[in-house]
Amino acid sequence: MAGAAALLLGGCVRPGGSDGDLTDDWPVLSEARLFTPAAGVCLPRITAVVQASTYETVDCARNHLAEAVHVGTFTGPVAAGARRPDPGSPDLRGARAECDQQVRDVLGGDWHSARLTLNIALPSAPAWAGGARWFRCDLSETDSIDNTRPVNRTGSLRGAMLGDSTLVHSCFDPKLIGDNLNYMAPVLCTEPHRAEFVGVYVERDMSWAEFTRNEQQAHQRCMALIAAFADVPNNSDLPYRAGSIFYPPSQREWEEGDRGVRCFLWSDDRKLTRSMRGVGPQGLPAI
Repeated sequence: MAGAAALLLGGCVRPGGSDGDLTDDWPVLSEARLFTPAAGVCLPRITAVVQASTYETVDCARNHLAEAVHVGTFTGPVAAGARRPDPGSPDLRGARAECDQQVRDVLGGDWHSARLTLNIALPSAPAWAGGARWFRCDLSETDSIDNTRPVNRTGSLRGAMLGDSTLVHSCFDPKLIGDNLNYMAPVLCTEPHRAEFVGVYVERDMSWAEFTRNEQQAHQRCMALIAAFADVPNNSDLPYRAGSIFYPPSQREWEEGDRGVRCFLWSDDRKLTRSMRGVGPQGLPAI
């Protein structure tokens, strides 16, 4: 029996190509990679926090709520922090400034001048703890200057502000409740109206509390834009030519570093039937 067992064992062969060592032929595992969302894609929903488990993109030719224009990386003290910045935090100012410039480059103009809104999406808190340091710049079309909730659209926003665009703010017929502005109804400038978008100024140094206490300063800054837009003197006659309406960013956007204040010419005493751009003193008389 012992001889037979030896004979049988002696006849065993190893499987093809193996060397009998079962510990040295496993493939080396690739290094784990942190999830990072893509730029240049469109998104079916808006979210302030992006998680790999629910991440989804759509073809920009289909209905979508946002376009991921850019993905950047936090650096410096913010990146070194153990805790992820919260939406509305001053720690997002650098990220928002980068998003702002990237969005302008993609659009071909200042997004504040159009029915558009810019939001910053962040990693989840566990992803941040695991080393994720990206931020994403999401651009969306909105319903109006008053309703800034994103609306469904089709097509990329790349180049959307080049040439004539229905997204760009123009003329409005404001609706009032008593002496208070209710909402701005957009109209053609050839239709009777009382307001027209003239531009954006940036309030760099004020806190939100200071800004809300100094509305008169905002009106003065807008009046200067009105004078330049209509090509009339910025002097004591200007308040007799037009008034102003202004729309600041939200408090959250302000704290993140968006200080772009939108300014509108307001005609209290007469309806206008043309654009006031460059009309001069005769086109916008003091009355």
